[in-house]
Amino acid sequence: ASKRNDRRVLIYSHDSFGLGHLRRCREIAHALVEADKKLSVLILSGSPIIGSFDFRARVDFVRVPGVIKLRNGDYTSLKLYIDVEQTLAMRASIIEHTAKIYDPNLFIVDKEPLGLRGEVETTLKLMKKRGTPCILGLRDIMDEPGLLAPEWERKHAVPAVKRYYDDIWVYGLPQICDPLKGIGLPASTRKRMTYTGYLNRTLPQAASHPHLEKISGPYLLVTVGGGGDGEEIVDWVLRAYEADPDLPIPRLSCSAPL
Repeated sequence: ASKRNDRRVLIYSHDSFGLGHLRRCREIAHALVEADKKLSVLILSGSPIIGSFDFRARVDFVRVPGVIKLRNGDYTSLKLYIDVEQTLAMRASIIEHTAKIYDPNLFIVDKEPLGLRGEVETTLKLMKKRGTPCILGLRDIMDEPGLLAPEWERKHAVPAVKRYYDDIWVYGLPQICDPLKGIGLPASTRKRMTYTGYLNRTLPQAASHPHLEKISGPYLLVTVGGGGDGEEIVDWVLRAYEADPDLPIPRLSCSAPL
């Protein structure tokens, strides 16, 4: 990055499904600007509802065309009626050009070492050419080793980690879980793994707290996270109560944005 008085961080948010990745990247961005008053953070995301989130001063986002993962594992464009490869090409171009102009002092990539179908690799090459440190951020629990190892082999993830990344941040504790257990990382790469501890979650300042009637006895709580794949669960619960209105356990359902 060029010499200047401010500092800049660019975060790539893996966003093909759900809200977890975006919420994690948002919390990281907020923690960084809180710790450094001369720091700005820019988040790259394809989440369709990123504009609904509140962001602190000096945190902003660039919305790339959305992609969603289907139940069979394939990907498709979220909104555009075009081939997914064209969508991915646009995403890769936007990501690279944003990094080129924004010129960050640090580049953080969420979960996927090369991004969705390798869309971040050209940007990683640019960052390494400019001498910009690159960080791979991982949640503390990934898939089982028997599932993750072949996935990482198919995606050429280990060579990418060795080639492009200066450090690996694991958002958790080593006493709880090693997310890369069973992955053939060389010892020199494992030495670059840093366990950050768990992220501090905060509620939005303007969050509303609707008054709910107090439930004194047992009840069924229905919650589906972001809601992207929760429709079937909610549907089956509603069917059960429609089939037998006299079910003795009351139900409380939490809606989801997706």
